[in-house]
Amino acid sequence: MSQSTTTPLRVMFCIGITQNFFDLPTGEGIEVWKGFSAMMKSLASLPGVHVLGAIDDDRLMVGPSTTSPWTVYIMADVPDYDTVVAACNLFRTTPVGQYSLWRYAKVEARVGRALEIPAEAR
Repeated sequence: MSQSTTTPLRVMFCIGITQNFFDLPTGEGIEVWKGFSAMMKSLASLPGVHVLGAIDDDRLMVGPSTTSPWTVYIMADVPDYDTVVAACNLFRTTPVGQYSLWRYAKVEARVGRALEIPAEAR
């Protein structure tokens, strides 16, 4: 039995927090945070997914983000396109009270490959 040598996809999940989050009464945002935490755990537990890191940009960019620059970025190695789709779908399926996470956040995925500088260029 041979091992697969397929190179994973390098994916940047770009996440924007929407106005619906900011419209919540003070103190109710914690439910969104719980949903966001559950989504991140679910993403990291998808088969073959290796989360490389995440950054939160809400100290220099305040308010909702409907386009770039995004509020949160998660970089991960993902085995295939279907798994990228499954990761994005977590925003539809992760509950936040009577709604789903996508009421409060949106996601776009950028798919590429790891940047490798040729040896002769180093």
